[in-house]
Amino acid sequence: MIIGIIGAGISGLSLAYELQKRGVEYQLWEATDQPGGYIQSRREAGKYLRELGPNSLLGDADLLQWLDELGLTPELTFSKPVSKARYIFRDGRYQKLPSGPLSLLFGSFFSWKTKLAIFQERNNKTVSPEGETLAQFFRRRFSDEIVEYALGPFVAGIYAGDPEQLLVSETFPLLLQYEKEYGSVLRGFIKNQSATGRRQSFSFKEGMQVLPNALADKLTNLSLNNPVQRIDKVSDGWRIESVAGVKTVDQLVITTRADVAANLVEPHFTELSRGLRKVVYPPMTAVHSVYKRVDVGHPLNGFGGLNPKKEGQFSSGHIWSSSVFEGRCPEDEVLFTTFVGGQASLANARQPDDVLFRRVHQELSNGFDIKADGPVYRASQRWEWAIPQYDANLAAIKQPIRNAEADNFFVCANWYGGVSLSDCIRKAQKLAHQLTE
Repeated sequence: MIIGIIGAGISGLSLAYELQKRGVEYQLWEATDQPGGYIQSRREAGKYLRELGPNSLLGDADLLQWLDELGLTPELTFSKPVSKARYIFRDGRYQKLPSGPLSLLFGSFFSWKTKLAIFQERNNKTVSPEGETLAQFFRRRFSDEIVEYALGPFVAGIYAGDPEQLLVSETFPLLLQYEKEYGSVLRGFIKNQSATGRRQSFSFKEGMQVLPNALADKLTNLSLNNPVQRIDKVSDGWRIESVAGVKTVDQLVITTRADVAANLVEPHFTELSRGLRKVVYPPMTAVHSVYKRVDVGHPLNGFGGLNPKKEGQFSSGHIWSSSVFEGRCPEDEVLFTTFVGGQASLANARQPDDVLFRRVHQELSNGFDIKADGPVYRASQRWEWAIPQYDANLAAIKQPIRNAEADNFFVCANWYGGVSLSDCIRKAQKLAHQLTE
């Protein structure tokens, strides 16, 4: 048996690695000269470590063991304890989100109305209707204020999404499970605190790209600079036509972006292709700014600051990268990673560099008491197709994907079954088992 894999992002690399461990023959095609997809790290001027895509991994003991298997334990760097604090821009300044019951009860971030709604959530007997969005779910169980000043900025900053469009069933199905089993989200979290296991945020000393590079180095059948041009169903599997030649495989897995997959599958799975073309990817631009520490008045004692849409800020938010991980810049400087764009502010991501840099510097100066006229270093990375949105369009392609499996065609991509890096690794492990059992 031979399994074909199209796309060497984290999903394709992880799947190929798992198959290789099992002694299963595979072929992995990648159109570009670099594995890892959007996972890209750059060490600039010998001292600034920029993450162009994902900034970290959130994983449990199983994931750490898997990374140790890859020989990456010495390369790990864990987030600093201070990074557990999260800040939200409200009333003209960044305020710390409550981190527990006491800070929630006695703090001033949320109104008493919202505090009461949170504590009464265990008695909320309403249930989720089909197609409910994240915003609708949290309004129903909590309050508008939670949506505007906690859920909204979190979804925009992490997923480049709009909670008014993302479905709770596709993004956080565990919430629906808790509602169904325990009648309460809070009760579900309390009941399952010990069962969920402790997850940690971490990266690598030279950035996230260390991971895809390590996987690629171990693979024996990875073909770079070799885009797949056509796939055809044949009696004994799939015929794959790439720039380098033709190969027939028994089973085929696609891990590419949704629009690329749509073009390849169109002759064979019309409904799936049509659905894939509707998957939304909003643009996002990452801006990296470095300032001298003495010029920054804010203590930067947290992970970063997110911006609610209601507050009218230019960006979705800022990661205080040098506060989260060691080695991102010299000790006498600080590094901000600012995210501009996403589903809630499409036009901002496409602003020209001069506007982008000016607006970001202005926002950083106002929000973090920066006295300098500009950063000592800055750069940007534009992603026209950033993160797939788990909305109704994406939910609609789940059944066509399952139908295609009857023809030995499978999906292992960030637009199906989970968007995070840890999700993609887990899905690859599960699929490897499924294909070889």
